Amino acid sequence: MSDVSPSGQDSPGGGTRAVPLPQRGRNDPPIYAALDLGTNNCRLLIAEPSRHGTFRIVDAFSRIVRLGEGLASHGRIADAAIERTIEALQVCAGRMRRRKVTHIRAIATEACRRAANGPEFLDRAKDETGIALEVISPQEEARLAVAGCTPLLDPDRRRALVFDIGGGSTELAWLSVTGPDRAEMLDWTSLRLGVVTLAERFGGVQVDDTLYARMVAEVRDALVPFAEKHDPAQAALEHGFQLLGTSGTVTTLAAVRMDLPRYDRSRVDGSWMTRAEVDRVIAGIRALPFEGRAANPCIGRDRADLVLAGCAILEAILDAWPEQRLRIADRGLREGVLMGLMASTKP
Repeated sequence: MSDVSPSGQDSPGGGTRAVPLPQRGRNDPPIYAALDLGTNNCRLLIAEPSRHGTFRIVDAFSRIVRLGEGLASHGRIADAAIERTIEALQVCAGRMRRRKVTHIRAIATEACRRAANGPEFLDRAKDETGIALEVISPQEEARLAVAGCTPLLDPDRRRALVFDIGGGSTELAWLSVTGPDRAEMLDWTSLRLGVVTLAERFGGVQVDDTLYARMVAEVRDALVPFAEKHDPAQAALEHGFQLLGTSGTVTTLAAVRMDLPRYDRSRVDGSWMTRAEVDRVIAGIRALPFEGRAANPCIGRDRADLVLAGCAILEAILDAWPEQRLRIADRGLREGVLMGLMASTKP
C-alpha cells in the first residue's frame, strides 16, 4: 500500500465524473476507484483517503488484454480482444463491489478513440459489467499522467519532459515545475505510435538490427516538431531540466536493470537510470531471443513481443532530449484520476 499526495493538483477538466456506487455506512470514509483501459492493459486502483490530503491504495488489479490487437490493420477492435477485455472489466467490477467503492472514474484511451466499433464496445461493457467507460482525449491523457507523476519531479529543476509510452500512442508533456508537487503543463503532443502499433507493423518476435533501427527512426522523425519547440539544452541553462518516464517500458527496463526475481513496484517507482544504464539494458534485451525475453521474470511472455518496440520509442525520446538521468514512475493516469476524484468530491 502506498500514499500519494494530491496537493497542488487541479481536478480533471472537462471530464471528471464522480459516479456514486452503493454507499457504505454513514460514517464510513469514501472509497475511490480509478480504472484505466488502455490499448494493451486494463488497470484498476482502489483507494481511501489518508491523512494530510493523501490517499492509501487498498486494492489494485492489472491485466494485459491487448484491446488494440489488430486495430491498426482493420480499424476495429477484434472480437477476441473484446472478450478478453470484458472478462477483465468483470473482475474490476467485482473488486469494486467487494470494496464498496463510492466514487469511480473509468477512462479509455487510444484503442477506443480509434476503433470504428468503439461505441459498440463501450455499450456492451456497460451492459455486461456496469462500468461506464469515458473515452478521454490525448490532451486529457497527458494531463492525467502529469498529475499522477508530479510528486516525483525535482522542484529545483523548473522544466521537465514527462512521457508515457502506451500501447497505441505515446504522450509527451512539457512542464513548468512551480514547486513541490506542483507543475503546469505548457505544451503537449501525442504520437500515434505505441508498443502495440509498432510491434504489429515491424514485428516483435524476431527483430533484427535493421528493423529495430527503422522503428527508432520512425519515432525520432515523429518527435522532431515537438523537440524543435522544446530544447533541453536551453531549458537546462535557463531553468534546469529533468526527464521522467511512466509506462510499462520504463518500469520494465528499471526492473531488468535491478535484476529483480519478480517485478516489485516499491523498488521501481521513483528510481533512476542513467543513459548509459538504459543503453546497456536495451542492448541486453535486444541480444535475447524471444524465449529469452519471455523467460525474464520482469518481462514475461505477455510482453516479450512488445518490449523491443518500447525500447525503440524510449531510445528515440532520449536521443531527442539527451539528459543523463531518467526518473522512473510506476504511477500516472490512475493516480491522476484518483487525485481529481478526491478534489472534486471534497465537502
